[in-house]
Amino acid sequence: MLILTRKLNESIMIGDQIEISIVDIRGDQVKLGIQAPKNIKVYRQEVYRAIQKENIEAVKSKPELIFSLDNLLDKSTGAQSTKMSKPKNGKTGDKQKK
Repeated sequence: MLILTRKLNESIMIGDQIEISIVDIRGDQVKLGIQAPKNIKVYRQEVYRAIQKENIEAVKSKPELIFSLDNLLDKSTGAQSTKMSKPKNGKTGDKQKK
């Protein structure tokens, strides 16, 4: 982990396109300003972890949707998938608790 010291109104750059500025400091709280391209998603860590947890739970609850999504993406791009194909029995092969 890189640790940097910055003062109010100072910034750091990540690559050429992301700038993180110290906007305000009050007590033990620091406000950051982040300038990044719109295609870069920026989340607080706790929000990012919650999103990841929800995505994992969604896949666990309906694993057959992965195959449907893969097929849909193949049709839209016209590409042949090199990914897993759906087994004939319709199960993903993962052992599930009963």
